[in-house]
Amino acid sequence: MKTVLVTGATAGIGEAIATIFARANYRVIITGRRKERLQNLQDELEMNYGAQVLSLCFDVRKRDEVNRAIDSLTGDWKEVEILVNNAGLAMGRDTVDKAELDDWDTMIDTNIKGLLYITRALSPQMVKRKSGHIFNIGSIAGKETYYQGNVYCATKHAVDSLTKAMRIDLLEHNVKVTGVCPGIVETEFSLVRYKGDAERAKKIYEGYHPLRPRDVAEVVFFAATRPPHVCLNDIVLTPTTQASSFYSRKNNQ
Repeated sequence: MKTVLVTGATAGIGEAIATIFARANYRVIITGRRKERLQNLQDELEMNYGAQVLSLCFDVRKRDEVNRAIDSLTGDWKEVEILVNNAGLAMGRDTVDKAELDDWDTMIDTNIKGLLYITRALSPQMVKRKSGHIFNIGSIAGKETYYQGNVYCATKHAVDSLTKAMRIDLLEHNVKVTGVCPGIVETEFSLVRYKGDAERAKKIYEGYHPLRPRDVAEVVFFAATRPPHVCLNDIVLTPTTQASSFYSRKNNQ
């Protein structure tokens, strides 16, 4: 039985990824900042699938918390074969001259530094074992740049670059690295970006048929279950109604 660790598992894509692996009889470590949600998800996965689930409540932005959480793992839980760096967010939608500096710090600390802290904590065991798979959940915002996207796009470009760098760095150690870059997905993403403004967040999805978290989870699971000699390096997926950040169409589906 393999162990998978998913960051940002309290909602959306992370929750869907944890669920699809639990259902397939993987040992699943779920992490996030919302303790009650983590416990509820753990209870649900254990009850519905008989899965072995461990929840770790910590903030990926805080290096000491990350290291304490990883150091607390014992027994089979220490052998993490699959790491899914899913924790990430956008904060605010302003031009660079008007943006809140705290929003920038939050995005940089979560999307880049948090991903690095977790990877640094877990990758040495993969190198030692000469096997493992790291998934970095990016975005099409890491492939292009759009109006008022500035720092969010910059962080996702960093994720894209780090994914390529990790693939090269870990090549000799037989560790796979995969970037998964979704387009618009209906999750809490917009609600967080617009700081709880539900009406504004809802409008983002109106008239479209956006991706669902399960769609992204299925792609991750597919990539994770390829034969040992196959590594999917870079995956971009969008709704049929969205070709890029710039080109999309409304529909009635």
